[in-house]
Order: sequence, then C-alpha cells, then structure tokens
Amino acid sequence: MREIISSIEAEYRRYKILGEGAIRQTREDELSRAGDNNGNSIAVLVWHISGNLKSRFTDFLNADGEKPWRNRDAEFESHPGVTSTQLFERWNEGWVVLFSALQSLSDTDLLRTVTIRGVHFQVHEALHRLLAHTSYHVGQIVYLAKSFRGSEWKTLSIPLGKSEQYNRDPTLEKLS
Repeated sequence: MREIISSIEAEYRRYKILGEGAIRQTREDELSRAGDNNGNSIAVLVWHISGNLKSRFTDFLNADGEKPWRNRDAEFESHPGVTSTQLFERWNEGWVVLFSALQSLSDTDLLRTVTIRGVHFQVHEALHRLLAHTSYHVGQIVYLAKSFRGSEWKTLSIPLGKSEQYNRDPTLEKLS
C-alpha cells in the first residue's frame, strides 16, 4: 500500500512544478542575482536543493543521508553566467534521485529508521523534514522570481480576486 507515500510524493511534485514555474519567469541574467542583503540567488538555491535531494535520497534506507561525497559549502558558491539549461539540468538531477527513492517505498517503510548526519529518524519523520526543507527553499525561489518580475509576474496559484471563483470550482487550470 502506498497511500501516504503517494501523498508525500504528490506534495514534492507540487513544489517541483512551483519552482519550475518561478524559474521559467526569470531571465537568465537574474538566475545568479543575489537576493536582498546578499541573500542566496536562484542558482544557489537550485544547487542546494539538488545537492540535498541527491545526498538524502541516494540509498535512502541504508546509508546516512549526508553523503561523504557531498560538498554542501560548494552549493552556496555563486554561479555567474549560469544558463537556464544548466540550471534545469542541476535541478532535475536531484528530483530524479528523490522520485526514484520514493518509488521504491511503501507505507510499511514509514516506521523504519534512517540516519541523517548521524541522527536517527523514522522514515515518516525524515520525509516530512525533507519535504519542509525543500518547500522552504522553493518558496525562496518563488519570492526572488516574483521580485524580479514585479507587475509582470504570472501567479502560480489562485490569482488575486479569483478566490470565490476558485472555491466554486477548485481547479487552477480553469482560472488561467
């Protein structure tokens, strides 16, 4: 049975789509632009999300989620001149590892134990923790992209002033 795992996987897919929608609205010269007060750029956030997903979900049930081959600090280095093609290649590397690991899980695995940086978690705890971490950074990507686009931003959720319409028929596709 995969009801809970499928639900978690669906949330990850939602955040992947949200991040991609934001990145697609960003010009290439903005991908490496740092946020206010020297915050992370979209490129840095993509490198970090991808590195985190690859490390955590490679051999998820058996090996510590912080792999010795991961260089977390390098994920936060600037990426001047990165193209959207390069960015999406890096982005997808992490998501492929995540979805492959989730595909192999069933709800009976949720009470098993995994390790992240030497700390033991039940699988359900690790999955929720990692989903929250990913959604946090996807939110930062959306915020940056929206700040770059300003009034040209195309909403990725329910458009302002359309809440009642959406509530009557809750499908985003019909509001586009």
